Amino acid sequence: MKQRYQKESDQQEAAIKRFAEQSRDPRACVQLVLPLADVVGWAQQSLGTLMRQSFVQMIELVMEQEVSLLAGEKHRPDGKRNCYRWGREQGFLVIDGQKVRLPRPRVRDKLNREVALGSYELFQRGSVLEDAVWNKILYGVTTRGYGQVIEEFSRAYGLKKSTISEHFVRASRKKLEQLWGRNLEECPQCAIFIDATVFKRQSLVVAVGLGADGRKRVLGLRQGATENATVVGSLLRDLAERGLDMEAPRLYVLDGSKALTTAVRRHAGEAAVIQRCQFHKRQNVKNHLPEQYRGSVDYKMKRAYAMKHYADAKQALRQLLRELMDLNPDAARSLEEGMEETLTVHRLGVPDLLRKSLQTTNIIESTFSMVETACRNVKCWKGADQRLRWVASGLLYAEERWNRVRGFGQIPELQKALNKAVSSTNPADQKAA
Repeated sequence: MKQRYQKESDQQEAAIKRFAEQSRDPRACVQLVLPLADVVGWAQQSLGTLMRQSFVQMIELVMEQEVSLLAGEKHRPDGKRNCYRWGREQGFLVIDGQKVRLPRPRVRDKLNREVALGSYELFQRGSVLEDAVWNKILYGVTTRGYGQVIEEFSRAYGLKKSTISEHFVRASRKKLEQLWGRNLEECPQCAIFIDATVFKRQSLVVAVGLGADGRKRVLGLRQGATENATVVGSLLRDLAERGLDMEAPRLYVLDGSKALTTAVRRHAGEAAVIQRCQFHKRQNVKNHLPEQYRGSVDYKMKRAYAMKHYADAKQALRQLLRELMDLNPDAARSLEEGMEETLTVHRLGVPDLLRKSLQTTNIIESTFSMVETACRNVKCWKGADQRLRWVASGLLYAEERWNRVRGFGQIPELQKALNKAVSSTNPADQKAA
């Protein structure tokens, strides 16, 4: 619960915003006058220095203007005023992701209580600094080098390694909570990619959704010792609790893990149309083969999956299966296991361009390569939530850079095919028909 002074600070900040938006009072205008000598001196250093120093003086002027609005003009007695100037004290503001020392004007009311300045509270919000730290660290700046790289104000402070680390911990924890708290009811997903990957010796299961608009979003994240049905089930329950309709026909793109398929079937039932990742299937088959056969077998599988029609792709895989029975029975069994589910997008008749985006879980694999890059400066992993915080930050960082899926204009055709496939497996719908 917020303290009284925190509530007053929020109220004063809201008041100065309303005044700035609605007032036509000439006193609300801010006119910045800079000595020419100072302007020339700052400009000789850099344009950035000129802009930053001008911004600092503008903030000081805005605070002084607010004091005049509350307590009246300086050296002009007014018996009707309710507030009084009360000197200055050392304070700080967050400017461009840095804490800068500035003298803070003080104001008191007739009851001798401190009156918060809305302009000061507005520029002092720590979340601005936390967001700046989060962005810069994910770009590759280390906590140890943050001060040397970022410090641009002569009066900047609070940029030591421990301080920056604390800011990043708070910012990354907010990102994790933001990911876990996303409302999924307002953004229906036509497909969900689920895959697990080992990150810093721990298994992490990630769900990425594909919306009807072709945009991809990170839906959930779970940490577990292994990729098992319990961990995946917990992830799916969480998605359902946050508004994901598990009864809606949907394509689930999974790797070859039986635990993933079991969990999806348990929670989504007949509404789940499973597409096994073709890339994982190719890797599994190749792992059973001697080195000299891997290239040719992988080429044949890749060519079969690239075929447009379901019958042609299945015939090509059946032909390869017969060849592998003579070459390596274990590789043949690996190909045969779940082969039909690797051709789901072919069987549905998904158009070529969109099909290429739905036949593998590569979106998660490529995303974790960005997570690895973002985490390359972390040397010591410890703490209960450190991996989750960093991975959630990396996933959201990658999400901001995702483009819409290729072939997003063909998503309505995918949705029709899913509805038809689910209806054909539902006895109640068949009886009604």
